[in-house]
Formats: sequence, C-alpha cells, structure tokens
Amino acid sequence: MNAPFTPGGKIDETKPFTPVRIAVLTISDTRDEESDTSGDLLAGRVRDAGHELADRAIVPDDVVRIREQVKAWVASGSVDVIVTTGGTGITGRDVTPEAVRPLLDKEIDGFSVVFHMVSYQSVGLSTLQSRALAGLIKGVFIFCLPGSNGAVKDGWDKVISAQLDSRHGPCNMVELMPRLLEA
Repeated sequence: MNAPFTPGGKIDETKPFTPVRIAVLTISDTRDEESDTSGDLLAGRVRDAGHELADRAIVPDDVVRIREQVKAWVASGSVDVIVTTGGTGITGRDVTPEAVRPLLDKEIDGFSVVFHMVSYQSVGLSTLQSRALAGLIKGVFIFCLPGSNGAVKDGWDKVISAQLDSRHGPCNMVELMPRLLEA
C-alpha cells in the first residue's frame, strides 16, 4: 500500500558528464567544522558525483549572515550551484527561507513538492516541518535543505543529484545553465 516513490527519467551513460561548481553552506548556531555532519555528507556526495566542491562555509541562523554568504558566492562567478543545509524548519531561529527567498529571481516551486514527496517516504508527516526551497539567483541555482542527515541524503540522492547530472533525461538543470541569464 505504501509503495516507494519511483521517479521517471534515467542516466544516459553514452552522454558526457559535465561537472558543475557547487558550494555547500551549513546554517546552524550549534555546528562547527568538527560537528557539521550534514555539511560533510553534502560535500562528500558532491565530490563522489564528480562535481567540484567550489567552497564550503558555516554561518549562524542569521538572515544577514546567510544573505552575505549567498550573495558573495553568486557574485564570485566561481559557483554554479549553492546547496544549503539547516534553518528550514519552523522554530524561531529557522530563517533560511526568509534569508534566501527575497534574493531569488525565480523560485523553483517543484523542488519543494518533490522534496516533500521523497521525504514523506522517510519521515512521514514530519516532512511538514520543513520549508525546503530552491530557485535561481543571477543564474546560480540554490537548493535549501533541512539540516538533518536524513533530509540531506533524501534531498541530494533522490532529487538534486539527478538534476545536476548532465546525462539525466529527459532533461536536467545543467543543460539549462548556458541559458539562465537570457533576456
């Protein structure tokens, strides 16, 4: 009755893989380099997928600090994608959506929908407590995931990784990158 979520699409191994430059941002008042397990998971998965880990940082749950880091990476020209972990919940200190949403040129509404579908398979109705989101900021993709290791695994393994694989069909976000700033 509770069948696993099985997405369509597939990787075409005959196509070339195009690595992208991905920055990982952990948003937490309590984690540091030693205790940042969700950031470690993301960084490892980025590298294991064949992408470049362009940068990595930890900032507190603070709207200004989050925006400063995101804007710096966007302005650098050396980052194609930002993946954040943490701060998407519903407690008072969870401010990642409030920090990121005003920066978005376009929100990718489907990301939240699909993330919640796969998350529901893992944590059931607890997925309601996440405000995961994604969008574009000046041609840079940003994906905001919850801070738990399980949510990071679900978000990367079941949603983000395929869309950042240039071999994924019928389409993927990598093939759109050259056209993101078209007028």
